[in-house]
Amino acid sequence: MSDLLMNVVDWSRAQFALTACYHWLFVPLTLGLGIIIGVMETIYYRTRDEKWLATTKFWMTLFGVNFAIGVATGIILEFEFGTNWSNYSWFVGDIFGAPLAIEGILAFFMESTFIAVMFFGWKKVSPKFHLAATWLTALGASISALWILVANAWMQHPVGCTFNPETMRNEMTDFWAVALSPMAMSKVFHTVTSAWTLSGAFVVGVCGWMLLKGRNRDHCIRSLKVGGWVGLIGIVLTSISGDTSAVTVAKHQPMKLAAMEGLYEGEPGQSIVAFGILNPDKKVGNGEKPFLFDISIPHGLAFLATHDFNAFVPGIEDILNGKTRDTTKLALKPLSFEERRERGKAAQHALAGYNDALKAGDSVTMKQFRKDIDENFKYLGYTYLEEPEESVPNVPLTFYSFHFMVTIGGYLVLFFIVVLLLLYKPQWVPGKKKLQKLGYWLAIITIPLTYLCSMSGWIVAEVGRQPWTIQDLMPNKVAISDLNSGYVQTTFWIFAVVFTALLIADISIICKQISKKSKTNLDKVENKK
Repeated sequence: MSDLLMNVVDWSRAQFALTACYHWLFVPLTLGLGIIIGVMETIYYRTRDEKWLATTKFWMTLFGVNFAIGVATGIILEFEFGTNWSNYSWFVGDIFGAPLAIEGILAFFMESTFIAVMFFGWKKVSPKFHLAATWLTALGASISALWILVANAWMQHPVGCTFNPETMRNEMTDFWAVALSPMAMSKVFHTVTSAWTLSGAFVVGVCGWMLLKGRNRDHCIRSLKVGGWVGLIGIVLTSISGDTSAVTVAKHQPMKLAAMEGLYEGEPGQSIVAFGILNPDKKVGNGEKPFLFDISIPHGLAFLATHDFNAFVPGIEDILNGKTRDTTKLALKPLSFEERRERGKAAQHALAGYNDALKAGDSVTMKQFRKDIDENFKYLGYTYLEEPEESVPNVPLTFYSFHFMVTIGGYLVLFFIVVLLLLYKPQWVPGKKKLQKLGYWLAIITIPLTYLCSMSGWIVAEVGRQPWTIQDLMPNKVAISDLNSGYVQTTFWIFAVVFTALLIADISIICKQISKKSKTNLDKVENKK
């Protein structure tokens, strides 16, 4: 592989990562705030308390700003599949494109239609219809996320498709296998519920800032109750779905799991690293210890990956050598990296023979080669990898991202429990103002911590499956477009400037709205009305 081609691959990956990271700053807040606003408006609809109406409209304004910029970055992200990853788009277009088409036709139009009613229909439609529009906007956003995550899950675990040697493309054979695969379901629930967590932290943090200013205490108490419960429910469900995700990853992406734990050589009853510092000198096969320091929980990873405390969990070197289970209980030896590459070459050879037989009209030979293709096609991607190490993701980035995510996730469980306890048991709140202010600042700091936690989850998901665009079928260097790296670099910096400007504008507008409301006593205003 030439340096020129790898330069294009690296810059294309960097551009897509840039766009995805900026996009993900807006998406989870949209998903979660939609639920929070729906709950608040439901309370208003049932009580007809004008204070709840004021609170609902306040958070609805922040939702609208975030929604608009999220749409702008999301559209660019989808276009990049065609501009930077055209080989990928051509190879699996009718599979990957189907969920995205449903997302655009159904979910996007749904949320775009009802968001207009939500913002401009307060005095133009009945309260019941407006409430329905608010919930349908939130539902549309979640449905949009669902189909995008289904498409992403298929890249992690390609199912429901068959390779057609005549068209040289993967073609969908079972739509529901794609839509309802275990990878898709675990990813959807884990991602959506984590968005509830982030939005809950956002609401709590904003209220913490308002309380520091000494304004709108009643408004903040109302908001904290909804945000705290949504956040707690979100983080509990995120933890549960995270357990399901771990089992799915262990089954279909064992290399990702090994990178998440910095595990090179596994064993039965494998422990899990609670805290560790990786050895920077550790490489595949060099005999170095993987950690400079670590604290591990015995049998933890075995249970997390298989729900069996004594199960064997393979490490990176085990997978490369073809040892993915306990060899003492193994009936069929798994394939090593070299064996997978040989099987991939067999698929390439059969494909060439099939094409020659097709041109010659030899149906008998075509049938023979088709059988070889079907048997070996799932290893085709390995023919493009030159060294076993190429199939290993970035271990430090995956390991530290995963453990940061888990650590902050544990903190968030405690955080939301404490918030709700102090809300419902105010007599437990310390009377000293310094301690109260410390709590408000902790709530504010929790916002960026939760964003980093959410972003770390995506880093684990995407970096952990490298070098694959489609797991085991298509590596990144095969999926890219035929572009000059200079073009990709130019658009990378253009996007970096534009996205940064959009982010600054988003934060600026949100902060102005919060500051404006924090200077106004919402409850007194509504009482005057």
